[in-house]
Amino acid sequence: MTSSSVESVDTSGAGCKVQVKTASGMQTLECDIVLSAAGVVANIENLGLEETGIKTEKGKVVVDEFYNTSVKGYFAIGDIVGGQALAHVASAEGIICVEKIAGHKPEPLDYNNIPGCTYCSPEIASVGYTEKAAKAAGYELKIGKFPFSASGKASAAGAKDGFVKLIFDAKYGELLGAHMIGANVTEMIAEIVVARKLETTGHEIIKSVHPHPTMSEAIMEAAADAYGEVIHL
Repeated sequence: MTSSSVESVDTSGAGCKVQVKTASGMQTLECDIVLSAAGVVANIENLGLEETGIKTEKGKVVVDEFYNTSVKGYFAIGDIVGGQALAHVASAEGIICVEKIAGHKPEPLDYNNIPGCTYCSPEIASVGYTEKAAKAAGYELKIGKFPFSASGKASAAGAKDGFVKLIFDAKYGELLGAHMIGANVTEMIAEIVVARKLETTGHEIIKSVHPHPTMSEAIMEAAADAYGEVIHL
């Protein structure tokens, strides 16, 4: 239920009655348990930041692209800095930070090429630009979408819900973003992360033969759909 807000929860009875304000009016949801997940706040208390003079902003430690804080010799990574609050982001930040300290020449982390995964049912995975954000950035787009209802592997596995959506820059063929919903899509998104890191174009994905029957071939099919070459829809 998008664009909605929880107004109240009545727990006086055997279960819970949740009053939800939606675009069409108030609705009552009855359930056994309510899980409230309002967001994440960085835990920067009692770290001694005030004593060192390390700069913070909006509850986060301010760092440069190699995780130096405002005080020389102090570094910060992970959920207390400005990037996405994800374990794989913190790990990448830590590696880059230590490589820089050791005198190597690491590349700064590309925060627009970080995969996001939601482990619900069906799963959700995405990386890069959304269609809306890509348009706002001034790109002309080619959009390709392939439903798992047309996938032989998905049909055989009984997991036909969902799709793969790819967003390309119409001018150069750059893969700007991907969004997937379906079974095991969190295992598929890394292909897009690597493709974007290598600056792969749409036709390079189309001409990269994917195994059949697999869920992953939906990526190739979505690319083909973006360029009017799909033959399995």
